[in-house]
Amino acid sequence: MSRIGKLPITIPQGVTINFDKGTHTVSVKGPKGELKQVIDADFDIKLEGNSLTVERPTEQKRHKAMHGLYRALIANMAEGVKNGYKKQLELVGVGYKASAQGNVIELSLGYSHNIFLAIPSELKVQAVQEKGSNPTIILEGIDKQLIGQIAAKIKSLRKVEPYKGKGIRFTGEYVRRKAGKAAAK
Repeated sequence: MSRIGKLPITIPQGVTINFDKGTHTVSVKGPKGELKQVIDADFDIKLEGNSLTVERPTEQKRHKAMHGLYRALIANMAEGVKNGYKKQLELVGVGYKASAQGNVIELSLGYSHNIFLAIPSELKVQAVQEKGSNPTIILEGIDKQLIGQIAAKIKSLRKVEPYKGKGIRFTGEYVRRKAGKAAAK
């Protein structure tokens, strides 16, 4: 069995999980909102008290691959509607700026023009610019996959270069630096 797939999911206090066998949809509702996920028709969900297990029908390679995936997706949904997720991105570079108006981020990343990026309404975004520290973009929401995807999109606008370390990175992320050219003798 899959190591991840066979682990039971402990349902947090205040979170309800429903499984509709007709449409094979798992819906998770909690204090921060509601998420839904369609799973493969072959899989079964067992609810016993405050724990949930995902059961696969056979030992086929496809079923083995999907077993841990569905368990992880449901566990992330339960965690998201209870506590939510948060990612922080840091802009490192001279003149790099970020500002947020509603759900639109305006980024000044050293290109000839500013970049405007619309953020989905499910996420809250804010740009923090304190004197003496790098500008920071904070993404908050209940959907882990969506936050990761948007953070990766923002990060791809200016990748961190290894010589000076300029670019967009996660707060606290380690960037491996290169030495550059040695001085000529």
